[in-house]
Amino acid sequence: MGQNGTPQGMTKADLVELIYERVGSSKKEAGDVVEAVFAIIKESLCRGEKVKISGFGSFAVNQKRARRGRNPQTGVSITIDSRTVLSFKPSQVLKERVGSGKKAPASEPSASSEG
Repeated sequence: MGQNGTPQGMTKADLVELIYERVGSSKKEAGDVVEAVFAIIKESLCRGEKVKISGFGSFAVNQKRARRGRNPQTGVSITIDSRTVLSFKPSQVLKERVGSGKKAPASEPSASSEG
């Protein structure tokens, strides 16, 4: 739990620790793998490529067009500039697993050949 009583969530260090435990590599090797995977994903997204991880989901860079909005404090109409946003769409497999509340068995690979 975090300092304010909310769940902390998984960190990069947690991923490294889990890979170290499950694969049996050294912590340094596990850390290098995590860093390499994140670097590859970041580089692909920076090039505007979609990143699809089977059984997990897809990351994509989208362009939002300029649009009209209003300042919620003053009610004054403003133009919101166009911008680039990162989106994530979970796979059907992940949606079903999260929706059912079931935890993946420790022996099941995280990226299956489905969805």
